Amino acid sequence: MGLARFWGSSVNRLSCTASIEEALAALEAEFDALGDWEERYRYLIDLGRTLPQLQEAEYSEANKVRGCASQVWLVTSAADGRLEFRGDSDAHIVRGLIAVLLSLYSGRTPAAILAFAARPALEQLGLPSALSAQRANGLFAMVERIRREAADQAARPPPASWPASPTTAS
Repeated sequence: MGLARFWGSSVNRLSCTASIEEALAALEAEFDALGDWEERYRYLIDLGRTLPQLQEAEYSEANKVRGCASQVWLVTSAADGRLEFRGDSDAHIVRGLIAVLLSLYSGRTPAAILAFAARPALEQLGLPSALSAQRANGLFAMVERIRREAADQAARPPPASWPASPTTAS
């Protein structure tokens, strides 16, 4: 069954239940079990099909990832000190690459995202060498966008806590 069992209604399910390293290990085991790159490409396409559709307004210039040959949109939200990512592309394989990145990064703290060495991890999966140079550049553009969002979030002061309760004069 492998990693595919984690890809039901939410592409982020694995990232919520495992560390980045555990998610990477699960991806690596899945890719290794698939064998050749033709099967891996099919798997990437299948993963991409599990991504939830973005809202029409989210297909905006502000959410577009620069440096990708295909059109790619990445939406970021923050809650409880963690970043959630959603994304889409007009290319099937790129949608699968987005799903891989979401499984690694979504639901993580900015510190965990910034501490994770993406290039060696993606090389461990064999992705950059299996992609065209243009598509590999796009993959790393997506990673850089995620890292930039994490750095921006890490630089923000934490939200002020609400006062416990107002004091009243007696």
